Amino acid sequence: MTIIWILLGLIVVLAFIAIGMYNGLIRGKNRVDEAWSDIDVQAKRRYDLIPNLVSTVKGYATHEQGTLEQVITARNSAMAAQKTGDLAEQQAAENTLSGTLKSIFALSENYPDLKANQNFLELQRELSDTENKMQAARRFYNSNVRDFNTKLQSFPTNVFGRMLKFTDYKFFEVDNASERANVQVNF
Repeated sequence: MTIIWILLGLIVVLAFIAIGMYNGLIRGKNRVDEAWSDIDVQAKRRYDLIPNLVSTVKGYATHEQGTLEQVITARNSAMAAQKTGDLAEQQAAENTLSGTLKSIFALSENYPDLKANQNFLELQRELSDTENKMQAARRFYNSNVRDFNTKLQSFPTNVFGRMLKFTDYKFFEVDNASERANVQVNF
């Protein structure tokens, strides 16, 4: 009779351990999903600001149409990539959009009236704030991915997690060489 109680106690302990591991994996998965949602929210904010910025710049930089079209094309590509749910595609599109936005701000250096325009300055400030929030959201996402992947790769959770078909998340990375290059400042 004592052996039955010991086995029953062991089964109960193992069940609690399994429940704890499962709940930890679900909690980590939900945190990663929440962090990804934060990236989406900031991307949406950026997408909403870009048309206003482009229309403000259009009035001053009429012969810079190619740059403005690149920004709009990059914005549309990023929005389309967001809808696909493909992380790699969205990363590439977001990195391209960031590069084209830099070109619009570089345009302002050639147009002193644009640089002094209150609408442009406010949009530039808003977009800069959004970019900072986007970076923070990406860092938050990556830290949650790191925590989840570490939990999923650690013993004994790795055995249990793989049985339940949990998979690693991918980090949000900068894959564009121009994004990694040092910024050149010339006076």
